[in-house]
Amino acid sequence: MFVEVARAKSFRRAAVALGMPNSTLSRRIQALEAAMGLRLLNRTTRRIELTEAGQIYFERSRRIVDEARLVHEQLGEIVSQPRGVLRVSLPVDLAIVFLAPHLAELSRRYPDMDFQFDLTSRRVDLVAEPFDVAIRMGDLPDSQLIARKISDIPRFLYASPAYLNACGEPETPGELAQHQCLLFPNENQWTLLREDAETHVPVSGRFRLNNVGMMQRLSMEGLGIAMLAQESAADALAGNRLKPVLPGWRGNPIAVHAITETRLLPAKTQRFIEYLRECLG
Repeated sequence: MFVEVARAKSFRRAAVALGMPNSTLSRRIQALEAAMGLRLLNRTTRRIELTEAGQIYFERSRRIVDEARLVHEQLGEIVSQPRGVLRVSLPVDLAIVFLAPHLAELSRRYPDMDFQFDLTSRRVDLVAEPFDVAIRMGDLPDSQLIARKISDIPRFLYASPAYLNACGEPETPGELAQHQCLLFPNENQWTLLREDAETHVPVSGRFRLNNVGMMQRLSMEGLGIAMLAQESAADALAGNRLKPVLPGWRGNPIAVHAITETRLLPAKTQRFIEYLRECLG
């Protein structure tokens, strides 16, 4: 009851949400304050504000309430279709290349779900912002959030025929040091793998950027060699706008994780994570 009042900043709105009389709710909150020996709410004729003690109590107790609700929802949805709005933060390239082709099937499979995607590379705050899950690629910083491994996406080297005609095609990984490479910021080395070997190659280039789609476009324009997922380069390969470079080697795979605030997930979030794992499998 306290969490509902603190969220609504109103006894009347909280009472409506809880389906109980306003007077009953007010008495129960007063009894809570009396039992704790602390004032949790400052009441005026116009609005309600949390005291310092109330703010601390709300921050701790709202998570308990949310997790309890999720437990009930999770148990109730074991045999039911997931429903509601799913809010997801995910990288632009992952969304366009890997997820978009599968969204028609996802929407058919779960007709009671609506989807709200925020395509961004920034690390959203899952505690303060209204996201159910964030999908992230690459290494993860240490945090109190829950990370579930979805997939490892393999990467390979590609360049345009025009670039290879002008600059030559490297025959060994070491020759990459003499080529223009399209790199992420602060990237100065590529790790290349094959069945029987691993090598670390110093690389450099005039273009550094944090968007894989733009990186692929620059490679198609003949500006250098790019390390890309095979799926993202498929159309360009089919149209002969890109060619494999050092086809016997592959780059380090990129890990994909689903990040949530809690281990207890509603069915809509669980099904989405399962479906994304299925798509990237």
